Amino acid sequence: MRAITIPEPGGPDALVWAEVPDPEPGPDEVIVDVRAAGVNRADLLQRQGHYPPPPGAPAYPGLECSGVITVVGAEVAGWAVGQQVCALLAGGGYAERVAVPAGQLLPVPACDPVDAAALPEVACTVWSNLVQVARLGAGETLLVHGGGSGIGTFAVQFGAAVGVTVLTTAREAKHARLRELGAAHMIDYREQDFVEEVRRVTDGRGVDVVLDIMGGSYLGRNVSALANGGRLVVIGMQGGRKAELDLGALLAKRASLTATSLRSRPLAEKAEIVQGVRDEVWPLVEAGRIRPIVDQRLPMTEAAEAHRRVESHDHFGKVLLTRPAGGGSAVS
Repeated sequence: MRAITIPEPGGPDALVWAEVPDPEPGPDEVIVDVRAAGVNRADLLQRQGHYPPPPGAPAYPGLECSGVITVVGAEVAGWAVGQQVCALLAGGGYAERVAVPAGQLLPVPACDPVDAAALPEVACTVWSNLVQVARLGAGETLLVHGGGSGIGTFAVQFGAAVGVTVLTTAREAKHARLRELGAAHMIDYREQDFVEEVRRVTDGRGVDVVLDIMGGSYLGRNVSALANGGRLVVIGMQGGRKAELDLGALLAKRASLTATSLRSRPLAEKAEIVQGVRDEVWPLVEAGRIRPIVDQRLPMTEAAEAHRRVESHDHFGKVLLTRPAGGGSAVS
């Protein structure tokens, strides 16, 4: 088969569409013929040499895909050849085929089967962090950083769907679309202080939950934006790995700080999260209250351009790579 490989870490042009060995399914895995793969910021880090795949995962980038099952392992139950699925992956989505643990499969919900590739990683990330970790409940307030990203657009929709007041930071050009997705208040992080805006909007109370992709550069201000009993969940480090934390401020608010990742979790934990998404999120998609937000579809041979698009921060929602019908060699 062919896949996007990374012979040497580097910029987008380090991505090469090349012949690689076909995946071999384990007894509890299926083979999925990939129709599309979502582009995530973790893929950019992997390309740069900063985020290697966990042991046993394919070397190729791609944390989610949609496609059709073509092979079913001997110990797999409940799935059959020919089913349309989407899947959470530890890697390998930028390829023509990928082996997927059965516990990480999801049926394609009520949406375009190609666009379904935009859902698994964001749905699992948002649900696991907002429901399992932060215990977000109806009537609470949620601040989502990076509202125009794949994670952000999903988190805004999810929060609105479960009865939460959603605030989000994003460039002003994205505000109208975020309001359409259910955000109640938008903050232009380049022109406004999000802590001041949170206090203004909440009459000084602060928000119950912050979902943060920035990490170090936002740490202190995120704590300042929390209400008493608030929960800060850090899922990214776009603003750096390190910061100084005033523990007194955290203690005074009886607040909590949690940092999580999804890719390196054990298979059993991922399967639990995927089942939770199927039980609690998929009905919202089926009802039309959440939908995949796709910025662009590009052929997989144009992975470099897809990475440039995500690096620009100009995208809104997910950039997808679709499986090309013909051949191709180097990515440009």
